[in-house]
Amino acid sequence: MEKFQLGPFTVPRLFVGLWQLSSNAWGTAPVSRIRTEMKRHVDEGYIAFADHYGSAEILFGEFRESLAAPSSVIGATKWCVFRQTTPSRAVVEAAINERLVRMRGESIDLLQFHWQDYSDKGYLEALRHLKDLQAEGIIKAVGLCNFDSIRTDEICTQLGPGAIVSNQVQFSLIDTRPLHGMAHVCEKHGVKLLTYGTLCGGFLAEEWLGKPEPEAYKGPMTPSQRKYLDMIIKAWGNWDLFQALLAALRKIGDRHGGVSIANVATRWVLEHPFVGAVIVGTRLGISEHTDDNLRVFTFSLTTEDQRAIDAVLNQSNGRKLITSVGDCGAEYR
Repeated sequence: MEKFQLGPFTVPRLFVGLWQLSSNAWGTAPVSRIRTEMKRHVDEGYIAFADHYGSAEILFGEFRESLAAPSSVIGATKWCVFRQTTPSRAVVEAAINERLVRMRGESIDLLQFHWQDYSDKGYLEALRHLKDLQAEGIIKAVGLCNFDSIRTDEICTQLGPGAIVSNQVQFSLIDTRPLHGMAHVCEKHGVKLLTYGTLCGGFLAEEWLGKPEPEAYKGPMTPSQRKYLDMIIKAWGNWDLFQALLAALRKIGDRHGGVSIANVATRWVLEHPFVGAVIVGTRLGISEHTDDNLRVFTFSLTTEDQRAIDAVLNQSNGRKLITSVGDCGAEYR
């Protein structure tokens, strides 16, 4: 498995995403099975886990505490500020202490910070307190979550070199907004993207090749699929063009020994140098793709592959999303 440097950690370029633990809408599994699946992931080299929704922090903390070498597994969590907040040292410390209690740790490996209201510059004060906590050893590395290019550049400039190691944003063949501004900011400041939505909730997969356009609220659609279906058919293009993309990815996969559509879509994201890792949404105990996901490291895209992909993307509205939707994270504000 390919790895990269994230602050003080050397981590794999595939993270295990735990958003699916936030709701039964993705399916449910007994806690014992979830822990078994976490252990299997670690044994196969997936040693980095991310997200804090629902019981994710608690389940991860209990699992990591049970390991013979807990420090060998990396946990990335978040502190998200959605309401007007005065980020005093006490407020920031309380939020971090809550993370520590839930994750059963003495320090946080990667704290990813989200701030909803850009008009309130309190995010800079909050980040300075987070950096103080890092200096005290309570946080190992500080990252951002869904910050746009302008604010990421501002934060990195004000806090100085190496202060921010990552920004978690959406990036895929469908949502290419990080190419328009964010890539330059990352290269300028040495920030790596941790990307989510790379498989569009599972739409970038064989399962959807040759299938009719689904209805968002009929059948067993997950919240992720409803979200990404809306982007595919309303913002990016239409279902026929999406089918053309799937067909192109299938042909590319065939040229590389039969790797999956998901492998090709993930490889496309990973081959951008400003991307550190793809966060793979994992329905622990419900579905299993660890072996297939590892195949993403068995090939690289050729010039021919890139041309075939571009031939489809050039027909889409992908380059217009930066204005129609806004920069990274704008859809949440």
